Amino acid sequence: MKKSLRYTLPSILLLVLGIVLGWNLQQAVSNTDTLASLRKLEEAFLTITQRYVDPVEPEPLAEEAIRAMLTELDPHSVYITAEEMKELRESYQGSFGGIGIWFEMVEDTARVVATISGGPSEAVGLQPGDRIIAIEDSSAVGLSSTEIQKRLKGPEGTKVKVTIRRLGVREPLEFVITRGRIPLYTVVAAYMLDDRTGYIRISRFAMTTYDEFLDHLDRLKRQGMDRLVLDLRGNPGGIMEAAVELVDELLPEGYTIVYTRGRIAQAEMTRRSSSGGRFETQPVIVLVDRHSASASEIVAGALQDNDRALIVGLRTFGKGLVQNQFPLSDGSVIQLTVARYYTPSGRLIQTPYHGGDIEDYYRQKFADYETTVFHPEDYIHEIPDSLKFQTVHGRTVFGGGGILPDIVVPPDTNSILMEISRRNLASTFIRTWFNQHEQAIRQQWNNRRDAFMASFTVDDSMWQAFLDYARQQGLFSDATHPFTIAQAEAHRETLSILLKAYLAWQLFGRDASIPLFNQIDPVVQEALKHWDRAEALAAHFASQADNPLRKGR
Repeated sequence: MKKSLRYTLPSILLLVLGIVLGWNLQQAVSNTDTLASLRKLEEAFLTITQRYVDPVEPEPLAEEAIRAMLTELDPHSVYITAEEMKELRESYQGSFGGIGIWFEMVEDTARVVATISGGPSEAVGLQPGDRIIAIEDSSAVGLSSTEIQKRLKGPEGTKVKVTIRRLGVREPLEFVITRGRIPLYTVVAAYMLDDRTGYIRISRFAMTTYDEFLDHLDRLKRQGMDRLVLDLRGNPGGIMEAAVELVDELLPEGYTIVYTRGRIAQAEMTRRSSSGGRFETQPVIVLVDRHSASASEIVAGALQDNDRALIVGLRTFGKGLVQNQFPLSDGSVIQLTVARYYTPSGRLIQTPYHGGDIEDYYRQKFADYETTVFHPEDYIHEIPDSLKFQTVHGRTVFGGGGILPDIVVPPDTNSILMEISRRNLASTFIRTWFNQHEQAIRQQWNNRRDAFMASFTVDDSMWQAFLDYARQQGLFSDATHPFTIAQAEAHRETLSILLKAYLAWQLFGRDASIPLFNQIDPVVQEALKHWDRAEALAAHFASQADNPLRKGR
């Protein structure tokens, strides 16, 4: 047994070094310091496994050692066990069982990155940023990613209770979620906002995203679209190639889309646009927020730096690391950062980080968030010249992590509308109300989606029921936010559209609700006021025959 243990760690570590660095084994240990450190690690491992007072399992010890090494690198290099890797592969096969969320571990808690379009979690109202603190009646704090996945997964049709904490809501929120098969469509909405304006919302970038985008783009063009709103809010990223292909459809030939720089030559590449894009010269507005990350930031950065689209919303997350997966002998994987993404003007998308201090990373990431949201002019004024870059037509854009929009739309954090959204009151009310009236509502509106969208209104009875529900939930008696019935009445029109949107979701699915949400979405409505700026950018591309800027940068 000891002989077996003696060779377990060296073989694992040598394989890791050989694969990850792209060197052969002899090169990997030829450096004196590297070899000495490797021997030191081997000595420590053997001492622990052979001399510790109690028997020690070598596998979890080796896995923990790998995780510890990765934490010294950056916030996004991670170790994925063989079981986790199997589940990850399943998620790319079209559908999988579960509650339908993407999450990441922040400190000791799972934080929802995004809900999967059409999935059970989205239906009940889980939101990006929610932190899962309990599953059923057991704490989820301190659990590993694998343990959380195991507890959330189960047979289709079974229920699981999830308790979350939400920023701005004092008390935990509970959701009972019915597990189901999770569709993986990435274009969650595509429709005409008006006679000229198409709207496409992408939830993440997967292998199918480019084809989905083309299908919807062509359909909307046939309906008369000559300008596009591309909504990437809440999009955590995904496959870089899908983002590059999408941008290529919006740019004429010869423009840089993204480039990478890494330690080794194989990690460096530059992607440029090709000819034949299907929407190369028409006005485009891109919507982003602080949950737009990675591939979403590649899209926003490429279109902003090339003066191709107007970017509207909030500064993006700031994740611009190229990560490759390197398999180990047992089927586990090291997902390792091998390069960094840069926008065409030279901006580094990644938020700065210092070693493996994850707490400091997130603290620094959001330290100036309020300034960028509520006082962007002050933030821009304080940016050093080294983080100021020029677009192809001379506009100034800003680095330092993430993509700062051309137009920042701050949320109204103190309004009754925001408080109702934070507490999820409209969604939870509609689910309760719908359960009580489902038979009558379905009899009236089933298979009549267009009629519902055109003519359904929140009557006095339904409105009063909502006010009663909000009162029961403490909305009008909260000492911190002393809202009144009169304030709710003043916003009745907007709140009625919100209730109608959630009811449409219950009746016809999420894609039916998005046009209604967009009617009262302040970011969408603000964006639509700035087509003159988007059209001015598009005018640069109206005639490309003799454009000297059609070259790689």
